[in-house]
Amino acid sequence: MLVGTNTADDAGVYRLGRDLALVQTVDFFTPVVDDPYLFGQIAAANSLSDVYAMGGRPLTALSILGVPDEVLPPAVINTILRGGTSKAREANCLVVGGHTIRNPEPFYGLSVTGLVSPRRMITNAAARAGDLLVLTKPLGLGIITTGIKRGVTSPALARKAIGVMRRLNTAGAELGQRGLVCAGTDVTGFGLLGHLATLCQASGVSAELVAAQAPVLSREVWDLIAQDCVPGGTRQNLRTANQCTQWGNATEAQKYLLTDAQTSGGLLLCVPPSRLGEAQSVLKRHRTACAAIIGRIMKGRAGMIRVVA
Repeated sequence: MLVGTNTADDAGVYRLGRDLALVQTVDFFTPVVDDPYLFGQIAAANSLSDVYAMGGRPLTALSILGVPDEVLPPAVINTILRGGTSKAREANCLVVGGHTIRNPEPFYGLSVTGLVSPRRMITNAAARAGDLLVLTKPLGLGIITTGIKRGVTSPALARKAIGVMRRLNTAGAELGQRGLVCAGTDVTGFGLLGHLATLCQASGVSAELVAAQAPVLSREVWDLIAQDCVPGGTRQNLRTANQCTQWGNATEAQKYLLTDAQTSGGLLLCVPPSRLGEAQSVLKRHRTACAAIIGRIMKGRAGMIRVVA
């Protein structure tokens, strides 16, 4: 076992040989959008992301589905599965089966197995002081999807958010294969600061984050925050982040953005300054939603983050 549970990384890694290891992960959640096909795509992209975050390539997947069969007709269930399978196919990952149970609320996701070189895998435990923090998707997805549920997110922003959540983090595999990053993770339910704090704790370092450089999907996100359209998970993330974050003069809205619970968020990468140009070229080639430099890794108390507004 090369990566287990002790560093709270994105996936487990098990060595098969000198140059080959298995990456294994599982993730599923309840619907964040009404369209069953899009829900399937988003959930699958989110599950596949953990393999990319480890620098691996997805190989096979098993579907995990919970259905309230007295509410959801078979056609809707099939549409969810078709959406997930389409995204797995895009990742050159074969869905080889799965399991379904009855459940009062629907949920869907994938258990994914991938391959990675033990010498080229990306973990959350190898960040070094001086690394630049690069984020590949904008923030605000949790706030936006909460707004969708409440009917206050504009249709244009909803479409934009869905497009971002459906996007695969394929760049992670090439970045790992070429050894262009020291450490990394993806940003999902624990928010940017939650995942960064875990990475810093595992690596024995601290971080400085520039709040104004954190990409936001749309200015409308600030309006949603002003309307108190903040999910419960984000509020819990903020309470947790308060224990390891020096906020400086960051605004309350910035705090919510930096701790927003993302669905199928981007990669958070620790890139040595000398490899930044090469890494940016890879991100551009994979058409990542953004490649924002939002801070840096520093020496200091493990797991601590200083936010500069």
